[in-house]
Amino acid sequence: MIIFRDVVKRFGTHVALDGLSLPIARGDAVALLGPNGSGKTTTLKIAAGLIRPDGGEVAVGEPPLPPSDPGARRSLSFLPQRVSFPEALTGSEVVEFYRRLRGAAPERSGEVLRFASLNGAGSRAVGSYSGGMVQRLGLAVAMLPDTEILLLDEPTAALDPEGLAAFYALVEQRRARGQTVLFTSHQVGDVERAADRIVVIARGRLVTEMTLAALRDHLAARGVVRARVDRVPPGLIEEVRALSPAADWVNGELVAFGGSVVRMSVLDVLRRRGVEIRALLAEDGRLEDLYRELVADYGEDVQPGGDRASATSARSAEEGS
Repeated sequence: MIIFRDVVKRFGTHVALDGLSLPIARGDAVALLGPNGSGKTTTLKIAAGLIRPDGGEVAVGEPPLPPSDPGARRSLSFLPQRVSFPEALTGSEVVEFYRRLRGAAPERSGEVLRFASLNGAGSRAVGSYSGGMVQRLGLAVAMLPDTEILLLDEPTAALDPEGLAAFYALVEQRRARGQTVLFTSHQVGDVERAADRIVVIARGRLVTEMTLAALRDHLAARGVVRARVDRVPPGLIEEVRALSPAADWVNGELVAFGGSVVRMSVLDVLRRRGVEIRALLAEDGRLEDLYRELVADYGEDVQPGGDRASATSARSAEEGS
């Protein structure tokens, strides 16, 4: 449905995309992860036909067409990172305007307002909306045409829990219909809820891509178990290290690393040695840590899951790219 092949985009001396190659198939729900300024917005704008690449090829839809082709544009709907609407119009009037613009059926206006949890606020002026409500209105507008491809740039920014629920339901609905969703985020929590495939980019380059199943397996293998015990029999740490070589005592706790089988084996050792486990924590590896490691090689200083309003200068570079 969307193919990027060796795509390059420059803005003056700034290289926004540096040889990006990425195929996205029908029915994929793909999360494009990366720090601010990594090229996420540029990638979506190129797919939407809003800017042209300086090198490489991009094809959209079936049959594949250049993004600037009217047929390609009819096959997709795009939600920009920052949405704004005339403040004097009501939410219903905004939706109706875009419904007519996209040629959607009349009943779609009410459907998308309800789906985006804006049914009760549709008669209010947009100027009275909170930032989260404006974002939900943007989602409603993006949902109007039943297109094969949905491009969403930071769709969860400023969303409250009700808006997040609407977004996750939207992605699930589109995926169930075999439609394609490509969304950007620097919030790793969005990935596990909405995507079945993740792509990480940094400095305009592809860092890694994997399915959600592969991601879960990877995180499980990076798990940790922490146990506080009543005593330490001689040779205990050596026996545990035979299972988990990096195991050690940290702040009075036995800390061992590995997949679920390793972690269970460590607990079996403790039981067999007759120690009493007074506190226990076992968990898979964290996506935030994996993400940080992946982009660290590209010189990125990131704090995934942090304040969306931080790193203003980096975000400006992204929007300008």
